[in-house]
Amino acid sequence: MTRQSSRALAFNGYGVWAIYRFEMARALRTVWQSLVTPVITTALYFVVFGSAIGSRMTEIDGVPYGAFIVPGLIMLSLFTQSIFNASFGIYFPKFTGTIYELLSAPVSPLEIVIAYVGAAATKSAVLGLVILATAALFVPLRILHPVEMLAFLILISTTFSLFGFIIGIWADGFEQLQMIPMLVVTPLTFLGGSFYSIDMLPPVWRTITLFNPVVYLISGFRWTFYGSGDVGIGVSLAATLGFLLVCLAVVGWMFRTGYRLKT
Repeated sequence: MTRQSSRALAFNGYGVWAIYRFEMARALRTVWQSLVTPVITTALYFVVFGSAIGSRMTEIDGVPYGAFIVPGLIMLSLFTQSIFNASFGIYFPKFTGTIYELLSAPVSPLEIVIAYVGAAATKSAVLGLVILATAALFVPLRILHPVEMLAFLILISTTFSLFGFIIGIWADGFEQLQMIPMLVVTPLTFLGGSFYSIDMLPPVWRTITLFNPVVYLISGFRWTFYGSGDVGIGVSLAATLGFLLVCLAVVGWMFRTGYRLKT
């Protein structure tokens, strides 16, 4: 093997760390938007849903309503923040024109994805844990499977950060960065059992709801808390991994073809 080919196969850990550290530093500069605002929003959800609606609903699947909505609230923030962090992280170099310096630097597409998606997933996972701690101030929580809960949190953060990375490459303007999270992901999350069990729906609507992919993610995450969900944990895990593989395939195609990266 020649020196050039061995260098190409070497992992540029320093380059990955430099990009990762830059993205994490940017989050610290916008800590109010990245952390404080979602926490305040979560507290308001508990005031509205936990107090107003929870006082009229006793339990769902044996879980008090205030505690039942905690996994859904975490997922609601996790989805949007993962997409926003990753999409803005890669879109801003496109907007400023520094994307060409990044593409010509001695870092591979895989290393670029690891750095940007890793930073976005880290910020989202930390946010999820902070929201979990905030929720514990309002309702008594029990987590039956804490290891699985943390694994699901990281897996979903990584998956939606990859999805956000795709949106950041695809977007032509700041409006498009917010279009899919606001007009697609958020409605699907509200309709995916964040604040109710889909078993409460009429049979026809329950069948339609099962075509919503977000249902499987929320159900799997709720299972790690209370040992029950709207669908089986195996199906939830398979759906999450399937979405992750699809996002990886799309990102690979984008770098291979240079889609909206080199023009």
